[in-house]
Amino acid sequence: MNPNKGCEECPLNPAENLVRLGVKMDQHDFLVALAGNPNTGKSTVFNALTGLHQHTGNWPGKTVARAEGGFLYEKKRFKIVDLPGTYSLLSTSHDEEIARNFMLFGQPHVTVIVAEASRLERNLNLVLQILEITERAVLCLNLMDEARRHGIQIDTAKLSAELGIPVVPTAARQGEGLNALLKTIHDVAMGTLSCSPKRFQTGTSDLSEALTILVGKLEKAFPGLSNARWVALRLLAGDEQIIEAVRDGQLQSLAGANG
Repeated sequence: MNPNKGCEECPLNPAENLVRLGVKMDQHDFLVALAGNPNTGKSTVFNALTGLHQHTGNWPGKTVARAEGGFLYEKKRFKIVDLPGTYSLLSTSHDEEIARNFMLFGQPHVTVIVAEASRLERNLNLVLQILEITERAVLCLNLMDEARRHGIQIDTAKLSAELGIPVVPTAARQGEGLNALLKTIHDVAMGTLSCSPKRFQTGTSDLSEALTILVGKLEKAFPGLSNARWVALRLLAGDEQIIEAVRDGQLQSLAGANG
């Protein structure tokens, strides 16, 4: 990605999908998703980034509450959507459905994953699942004050190298690390900071072979589909919503946005 071109080379957000998701981008330059497990301080991070520039409502067709807000950084306008707190993206609960559909079909320019520093191992499952969907992610390692209180030290540089995405330590309640988080979000959105997420191979050789074949078919049918591997995994798992997305053409609009 050429950093001098900024957003021109960022994947565009499919307008129809964003309307379906209830997102209006007419006054913003970049869309940011805020994801994470419950009880990671995600709402505190959201409030710290947006201040009074936020509002709440429900997700379209759902009774699940949603919050979105905005912030200005380096003359760029960012809209940030606080996704429901989830432990996984793989089951069929309303919260998990909303979170994964937003990342898959809304295609945020940056996904900020909030994890609890003192319980990092519990959060990595969701982190790795999100990295199967998007390459443009930032890990916000929150509650660093709690980790220090328990004598926990985290090598954030090594963790970043292992995951292939930026890692920013924060203690949002104290305002610690928020400036670094803002800069990192901006740099990933602009393309001046690249991400190369590590995607871990699991399963049997038969599964790997089936996955390779299906990914090839998806990429042929939907040129430009950036997360074909994740879609293939969900199709092999019999995910009805992803199967329907293939049937009704949602994947075509997703691929077209990346082409």
